[in-house]
Amino acid sequence: MAQAKKKEPGRIAQMWQVFQMTRRTDKAVLPLVLISFLGPIAIALVIALVVFAGNVISLILLIVLGILAGLLLGLVILGRRAEAAAYSQMTGQPGATGAVLVSALRRGWITSDIPVAVNKNRDAVFRAIGRGGIVVIAEGPSSRTARMADDEVRKVSRVVPNVPTHILHVGPDASSIPLKALPREIRKIKRTLTKREVQVISSRLGSLTPGMPIPKGIDPRKVRAGRPR
Repeated sequence: MAQAKKKEPGRIAQMWQVFQMTRRTDKAVLPLVLISFLGPIAIALVIALVVFAGNVISLILLIVLGILAGLLLGLVILGRRAEAAAYSQMTGQPGATGAVLVSALRRGWITSDIPVAVNKNRDAVFRAIGRGGIVVIAEGPSSRTARMADDEVRKVSRVVPNVPTHILHVGPDASSIPLKALPREIRKIKRTLTKREVQVISSRLGSLTPGMPIPKGIDPRKVRAGRPR
């Protein structure tokens, strides 16, 4: 008999795993989640006792409402702290840019966690294609990646001329974009292409260069920047 597939953890188990992972790097997450959960319950209880004193049904309804509001607020706080913790763990690791592109930049963009260019220092160049055009993202110090990014732009321009191409730098330089801000910066690019044009451009660039091996140092399948759902 075929071995049964390993059962996926339930929603509560997944949230507990996210909480445990976040708490290892963010010591403030526990008190923040507790305050965000207990705060609405305390407010609902005070309102019930002051405004609806003696009304048992209103008291119960308000407490239930406070619990639901506390759960929702607690999940929101946990999600944001988990996202920040994930970005903190990935920042500075080779291949982190690719992990963020794949996990946080989905709708309307074609991305890959495999770089299109890597140098001996494990600096890398990634590419994203969307309605805003082609975005070349250089990961590493600008002094080492600026030429790599320019070379990639020249390659792209030869295959798909007249397509808007943008260069972004993610790295330790003061002028570079923080890793956590990368998806937002890409989404801000003005849309100039149709969905059909995006697909055509992606097909043409697909044969430009073979995929480069992802640099050692990060497994994007294990560390994601997404929020718990």
